[in-house]
Amino acid sequence: YQLVPAPDNISPLTLKWLFKNKHDEEKTVIRNKSRLVVRGYRQEEGIDFEESFAPVARMEAIRIFLAYAAHKSFTVFQMVVKTAFLHGSLKEDVYVCQPEGFIDADHPSHVYKLKKALYGLK
Repeated sequence: YQLVPAPDNISPLTLKWLFKNKHDEEKTVIRNKSRLVVRGYRQEEGIDFEESFAPVARMEAIRIFLAYAAHKSFTVFQMVVKTAFLHGSLKEDVYVCQPEGFIDADHPSHVYKLKKALYGLK
């Protein structure tokens, strides 16, 4: 991302912090986790993006994974690729507001121009 002056013709997307606690077997909190997500439900097709699709893993990537698992004698019961393509390149210019609590004191009205995708974008 890059901090830039807000363009006149755009309405930057807002961000939201999500928090989660990781627990052990006795339900004791062992780790606090957080992630910054885009409120992508505010994006409008034809304005903020042209098309939306769900990328899938190429067969070569799956074969490489399985070959590596076989080489290491791992047992593969199932594979879950939850966010494999999350940080892909963007086709359109996407601008987001500065996250709450992290406003640049020198440029409070600037926005971030994303270089890679964030969770929540369409």
